[in-house]
Amino acid sequence: MPGNGTLPPSAYGVRVIRSSSSQALRRVPAVFATATLLLFLLGVGGAVWIGVRGSAAIQHLRSARATVEPATADVQNPDAALARLADAAVDTSAAHALTDDPIWAAAESLPWIGPQLAAVSTTAAAVDDAASSAAPPLRAAAAIMAPGALRASDGAIDIDGVASAAPAAADAAARLRAAADRMSAIDRRPLLGSLATAVSSTAAVLDRAASAADALHRTTVLLPRMLGAEGPRSTLLLFQNNAEWRSLGGVVGAVAQVDTTGGRLALRAQASSADVTAFADDPVLPLHDDIRGVFDTRPARYLQNTTQIPDFAVGAAIAREMWRRTTGTEVDAVVALDPVALSYLLRATGPVTLPSGEQLDADRAVPLLLDEVYRRFSDPREQDAFFQGAAAAVFQALADGRGDAAALVQALTRAGTERRLLVWNADAADQAVLDGTTLQGALPVSDETRSTIGVYLNDGTGSKMDYYLHPRIRAGWCELGLATVHVDIRNDAPDPSTLPPYVTGGGDYGVPVGDALTGVYVYLPAGAEVVDRRTSSNGATAPGFAVGTHDGRNVVKWSVQLAPGQTGVLDLDVRIPPTPHLDLVATPTRDPAEAPQTGVCPSSG
Repeated sequence: MPGNGTLPPSAYGVRVIRSSSSQALRRVPAVFATATLLLFLLGVGGAVWIGVRGSAAIQHLRSARATVEPATADVQNPDAALARLADAAVDTSAAHALTDDPIWAAAESLPWIGPQLAAVSTTAAAVDDAASSAAPPLRAAAAIMAPGALRASDGAIDIDGVASAAPAAADAAARLRAAADRMSAIDRRPLLGSLATAVSSTAAVLDRAASAADALHRTTVLLPRMLGAEGPRSTLLLFQNNAEWRSLGGVVGAVAQVDTTGGRLALRAQASSADVTAFADDPVLPLHDDIRGVFDTRPARYLQNTTQIPDFAVGAAIAREMWRRTTGTEVDAVVALDPVALSYLLRATGPVTLPSGEQLDADRAVPLLLDEVYRRFSDPREQDAFFQGAAAAVFQALADGRGDAAALVQALTRAGTERRLLVWNADAADQAVLDGTTLQGALPVSDETRSTIGVYLNDGTGSKMDYYLHPRIRAGWCELGLATVHVDIRNDAPDPSTLPPYVTGGGDYGVPVGDALTGVYVYLPAGAEVVDRRTSSNGATAPGFAVGTHDGRNVVKWSVQLAPGQTGVLDLDVRIPPTPHLDLVATPTRDPAEAPQTGVCPSSG
């Protein structure tokens, strides 16, 4: 399961040392040179002790990094990655021992230099804990990902084997989280620049490793249930189309029902969203007034729009009800994914053969499914049949057990991290296993440690022009309690006369052929307010702004209409109660490189 699967290299520990901190670590010995000079006033012996042991600790951390760096080549070989981790543990243990003695501890209470020394000793201890104590349970949990280990003798997925890894996965997750929390607790304000950078990047790596281990644990709990360990289960798959944006990715096109029992999968039914059209005038489920105020009732009337609400739990329940009314089957879960996620799966399974006889591989999946298919077929029914054939071919490859298990779950993990795979279970206890993960596709969450802003893109053209649109979304603190959100969208479409009418929309919804109308919905943290907004464009049409609220969050909608070659720009200055971290989530597009970014103040655009 994406977001809940096998650990990437960082989770096996192979990236616990490797990070952007490598250059910063080279500069950290300068801290000890300065420390030596200051401590000389307190005692030459103590200064030499600290300086020598500190420099030696840094050398051991460098050696550990050099040991684990080649492990990036062991992505498909957990045993080799864990062996490198065991080798690196010798150095991390030495670094920990060198910074854990009474003299060092006493020096940590000194002004200025004390916080530097405390940060180094805490980092060494946390990294050593991750490298040493987490390795045994990681090795036990990773064993279920060995080639063929997830397949029973009759070809079914070994759900008992998956479940048996839960205790080890839970142990590894707890140990890595404890190490990550130790790093997060370091006060970085008094640290020198190079040391602060090293601490921050190491903390980020440990946090990712802990999150991946937590994802593995959740997988071992939930996956057996979804595969029918406790009785037959049915899941509705929604295939999103990133060429026509919706908040969670794209318009829902093809759908499929997958039934599971005892670890066996069967594709029971397929349909196009056009087959589920009986609810245009009658919402199938009531919507909260907040949602109606922002999105009207369209998400509850058209299956295509169920991913327009940036809360998958709401849209999934609607899709489930639409499927029940259409087929009479009430599914137990709803899963959404996009062609980019399919391309990740294809890297693990290898190429599949389509009903047309052609091969579909990872490199061809996105351009073929989001662009070329519209040039081949003018009839939407033929397009839908092509999509269904591609989805069925990939599913059959998975059901047949093609691809290494570790590579498959790694592909799903990446898709989940990028919010390209979303999961909702009708059973509240099952769904609670996913609490706090990206798989839930929930509204942005803010707390006392982080403020999270959501930027969601929705097509207003009635077209597939978003294949040619390229967003850049950034956010950062510009001063205490003031953040700026920057969004620019560029239309790189070719001459509209070269595009099929189905792609351009043909002007059917009032947008000129070749133009793309986009609604940008910015979800602010509770209590946040916009204090300034700026827009610019090179001739683009910007119909303006609208405001609303959703579950206690202020929502700002900006509409922009772009002709080929045009770019629209939005900058929002937002007053937010200050928190240590600023996060940003956004609609996943067809290009993974267009993921949102946070960092320095983006007010310059």
